[in-house]
Amino acid sequence: MIDLVAEQSLLGGLERWLDDPTVTELMVNAGSEVWVERAGRIEPVGRIRPTTLLAAIEQILTPIGRRLDRTHPTVDARLADGSRLCAVVAPIAVDGPCLTIRRFSAQPIPLARFAEPPVVALLAELVHRRCNLVVSGATSSGKTTLLNALAREVEPTSRLITLEDVAELQLPHPHVLRLETRDANPDGVGAVTLEHLLRTALRMRPDRLVVGEIRGSEAVHLLQALNTGHDGSLATVHANSALDALERLASLVLQEVGNWPMTAVHHHVARAVDAVVHVARSPDGGRCVTEVVEVAPSAERLGTRVLARDGHVVAAPQRSRR
Repeated sequence: MIDLVAEQSLLGGLERWLDDPTVTELMVNAGSEVWVERAGRIEPVGRIRPTTLLAAIEQILTPIGRRLDRTHPTVDARLADGSRLCAVVAPIAVDGPCLTIRRFSAQPIPLARFAEPPVVALLAELVHRRCNLVVSGATSSGKTTLLNALAREVEPTSRLITLEDVAELQLPHPHVLRLETRDANPDGVGAVTLEHLLRTALRMRPDRLVVGEIRGSEAVHLLQALNTGHDGSLATVHANSALDALERLASLVLQEVGNWPMTAVHHHVARAVDAVVHVARSPDGGRCVTEVVEVAPSAERLGTRVLARDGHVVAAPQRSRR
């Protein structure tokens, strides 16, 4: 049922959920259905009229200088409180305007929330050894939150530079420089890509790079950087398993350098990435580390060695860049 009284507010009544600290994600489907995520579980909570939703989106975007209309029907933005907003309108959204706002905990979540003590100790050791780590997982599996937790293990003397499409990382570290991509303006110019940010970051003396998500041509340049003195870097990638993550990285490299033989691509990935940490949702809605694998350092094929699985450590790490 639509609450006509609540819709008279500036945000059309959405603030009742945005102000709720237990809500981690707010979703509006087809311009009317409001859903929220609490404690890892998604539930319907109400309805809103499409016109009210459009007015609320405009109210949110105006202060940050972003626009959303038929000419520019999608927007991905960071809000002042660090939340990430994604909105879509017609003609892209067939059934009505859609809105998703993902919120992040103000308090850092420790590694202990993701794994049992032996696995936590293993992850901390990999960070201390300055291994290059890739965190893999599905959408909303907790990759960014785990990346934040891993960064807590980095020594305070290191200089970290983060690179993201939309700045979400909140690293609990004393020396952090945050960089964020930028979309092109309405005239189609002025875009700053992740690849561009990476080239810029390498000129700013990073000790460790932290990449929010590897998804395109920047994969080649990042892997090269990981082999040229930026040990202990961290990144995430969408994948269904640790091995799938390595194959996805190889695929992204191959898309950019199609003339390389596959053995060379696999060797490139294997020399750059020391270990993959896979995170997934548990049945109760929580997030947990399900697998940690070490990568064979000079493999012609992407060989791996399991270090931990299902909460149990099964082998000690061998690779180290310390």
